[in-house]
Amino acid sequence: MVFLQAEMSWNVLIPADQLSPEGLLLRKSIIVRLLEDITNRKASKDHGYYIAVNELKAISEGKVRELTGDVLFPVTFTCITEKPMKGEILVGSVEKILKHGVFLKSGPMENIFLSEKTMSEYKYLGGESPMFRKDHSKLEKDTIVRFKVMGFRWMEADRQFQLLATLAGDFLGPL
Repeated sequence: MVFLQAEMSWNVLIPADQLSPEGLLLRKSIIVRLLEDITNRKASKDHGYYIAVNELKAISEGKVRELTGDVLFPVTFTCITEKPMKGEILVGSVEKILKHGVFLKSGPMENIFLSEKTMSEYKYLGGESPMFRKDHSKLEKDTIVRFKVMGFRWMEADRQFQLLATLAGDFLGPL
């Protein structure tokens, strides 16, 4: 997985009832709200998935919203992110098995599709516990798999990436 460090600017809104004249409590409220905002936003097309806030670099002067009394603070911080890359080798677990392929999960990436067309020599076996089988190797629910990213796209509505994976290559497949 490729981890990146990005410097970002964000506007943090602090409700009027959480404001305090003490600087440390205000700083704590801003940090807590920033972490909540990052968690809710989950990912972006440019940066990938937000993993952790590293450092709070600057908190600019707040601007009071007239109608509510809430204060908007522009902040600058560094954040660790994870973004998928074409050709990258990842490890994930099998989440769901369908006749035409397998859905995998790897870290924060939950929408990884491994098509049966990219699993050479694996055959689908249906039933109560469906699986793909090849000689002594099998792909079933919760199997850990090493795979290669063939491509990906950003889904704005879901705020996540969809990945297309393959097992074609050396040392790829169930671990």
